Amino acid sequence: MSMRVTRLSVTPIKGLALHHPSSVDVDASGVIGDRIFYLVDDADVLVSISRTGGLVGLLADYDDETSVLTIRDGDEVLAEGRAESGSVHEADFFSFRQVPGRLAPGPWDAVFSARAGRALRLVRAAETGHDVEPLTLLGDASTARLSEQAGSAVDSRRFRMLIEFGGAEAHAEDGWAGQQMRIGDVVVEVGDAVQRCAGTTRNPLTGDIDLRTLTLIGQYRGRQDSVFGLGFNFGVYARCVAPGTVRVGDELELL
Repeated sequence: MSMRVTRLSVTPIKGLALHHPSSVDVDASGVIGDRIFYLVDDADVLVSISRTGGLVGLLADYDDETSVLTIRDGDEVLAEGRAESGSVHEADFFSFRQVPGRLAPGPWDAVFSARAGRALRLVRAAETGHDVEPLTLLGDASTARLSEQAGSAVDSRRFRMLIEFGGAEAHAEDGWAGQQMRIGDVVVEVGDAVQRCAGTTRNPLTGDIDLRTLTLIGQYRGRQDSVFGLGFNFGVYARCVAPGTVRVGDELELL
């Protein structure tokens, strides 16, 4: 049985609701149009899902040609306008790295601040607002194994992984570090494990904390090493070696 892409997940603003396109274009910076904006608080620290669930239900659409950014809650448009580049800015991403960008002030700042209950500002990343590497991979069988541990189906969208795939054993992706893989037209190099944070405990639709994800992973996987030290790993990072397009249904082939 071959491994194939089952779902793609992207968002123009890190932490907001996910889009699930049928295909994505990938280059060295990651998926074009994915996580090109992020949110910071008054201390210039990234505001992630682990810090607030109030933003999870908001959907962002961005037109790169017109620079028009639209924020929706369901069918209701909450804010819309041109995301103009403002002053140079830099944010602290989990005390792991500093991500440069430019402030993108607009009517959305008030929307985000009201939802989060504190002042937030939108920043356009100089490249992309990824964490360690711009691409991530997660096998459907890994989610199924976690569902067994939980005793009910776990929605994989809570892990916000770029590429989900079927056709491999649970956590097979853990053994691919340093190997190259062809996915559709793209060649990637698989990297380190993704250490999960408390953001995964939140429902991917409501933002409510409703699953002890880290406890469940630890119960059958224990604490494992990653670039962040010991923690609860689930899925892997990857980076683009040869650009191209990835489509739902494309085969994954280790080279």
